[in-house]
Amino acid sequence: MPPAALVPPCALGGLWAVRHGQSTANVAFAAAEDSGTTVPVPGRDRDVPLSDLGAVQAVALGDWLAGQEPEAGPDLVVCSPYVRAMQTWEGMAARAAELGGPQLDMLVDERLRDREMGVFELHPPAALRARSPQEADRRDLVGEWCYRPPGGEAFTDVAVRVGQFVSDLGRAAPGRRVLVVAHDGVVIALRHVLAGIGAVAPAELPPVPNASVSHWNGDGHQLRLAAWGDTAHLTSLNDMEGTTHV
Repeated sequence: MPPAALVPPCALGGLWAVRHGQSTANVAFAAAEDSGTTVPVPGRDRDVPLSDLGAVQAVALGDWLAGQEPEAGPDLVVCSPYVRAMQTWEGMAARAAELGGPQLDMLVDERLRDREMGVFELHPPAALRARSPQEADRRDLVGEWCYRPPGGEAFTDVAVRVGQFVSDLGRAAPGRRVLVVAHDGVVIALRHVLAGIGAVAPAELPPVPNASVSHWNGDGHQLRLAAWGDTAHLTSLNDMEGTTHV
């Protein structure tokens, strides 16, 4: 039986990780999957905004935030610099303020950006395969955790920068209860990093729904996973369009 992972100390009082609401690229990727379209989404990944549904999801996240106990919920926010993440936080914050919820200090950290796909930025899978069948085959062979597109990042690379972020955050904000607003790749990397040294890389990436909340309890010494990809606050939105990975 392999030994248990060695979980490094972390002085945070708690950690929540929110994936941004549905984006216009999520919608485009879903449509491309249905139609087999091989045309990339135009523009830069960091400029992709929320869809109409994503903006509604951000408001629902604001309801969730306003419902947190003042002495138990987040007291600091760190956000990805990408537009869809910033818009998610702005929607959350505005709604929480309307409901008399906490008004939190917010920082932006570049290490929370989405996974970079290099030359295949904003390419749906069919578009990647149409552009480079050999590269698509390599992606299938090595698996999503280890696949590094030309000029881009593997999830292993994302985990390195996210791990450094967590380490710095624990030293800079001991005892703070931190809300991270970012991307599915960042949330997956957080799960792997916080599982500790010796944690096994996932054979399949765990799903992280848009506008979901994952939570780690903190005691000032370690963070322990308490909830993953929770979407209970989105129950009233279940009749609206679903989401996909981007």
